Amino acid sequence: MNSRLSIAAVSAVSLVALLGGTTVATAQESDPAPKSCDGVRLTGELPAPAPGQAVSGQITIGADCKPERVPAQRGPASARSAVAATASAAAGTSATATAAGHQLRGWNEMYDCCNIRMTGLYTASSWDTANGRITTGGTTATQEWNREPWDAGWSLTSRTAKDDCVTDCAEVNSEAHADFAYKGVFDPTGDWYDNTHHSYVQLKADGTASCRFDVELRHTFVGWNWRYGCE
Repeated sequence: MNSRLSIAAVSAVSLVALLGGTTVATAQESDPAPKSCDGVRLTGELPAPAPGQAVSGQITIGADCKPERVPAQRGPASARSAVAATASAAAGTSATATAAGHQLRGWNEMYDCCNIRMTGLYTASSWDTANGRITTGGTTATQEWNREPWDAGWSLTSRTAKDDCVTDCAEVNSEAHADFAYKGVFDPTGDWYDNTHHSYVQLKADGTASCRFDVELRHTFVGWNWRYGCE
């Protein structure tokens, strides 16, 4: 934890030096310094991968302040599943989730240009099926955010989550939302940056699923990148 905070502090000091203080920089093509950009809404949709596999996407704010999407990536599931299972157990949801016939984890994260995760919304879905129906199913949501060493940084301001059906369902549509505000070295007013994450999961009786993600950014910065996926 101390190492993580130290990295955040060094990154913050370095960027302030580049900006010449805490004033937000203006985006100009000829300015080689980091640039602040207008707000944007980013959207990504992915089919759920086979068990033991992961699918993910990424969009980066380019030098011209325009989003740059990379092709979806597929590969073996990461350690996220084990971490999510541990978190579910700590939250008291492990008994149902562990016994479920189908499980799906989702992540929806915003990183800054120094590769520090600023805000994140995570989902853990589980469902059992029988006779062409979902007997039980649902999704739990958790949130994480980055704080600065001087009691500043990102804060969670609101969160909601719901399932449209949990027992004897043709399908289960789950959604989770989280809003984060920033007040710190890059903006002491607390009015400039705000990240709102939305995650949607559809669970089906045939054992398949799909994931959709959105993030709304009040303002962005060149090099910020949005990472999302499910496994």
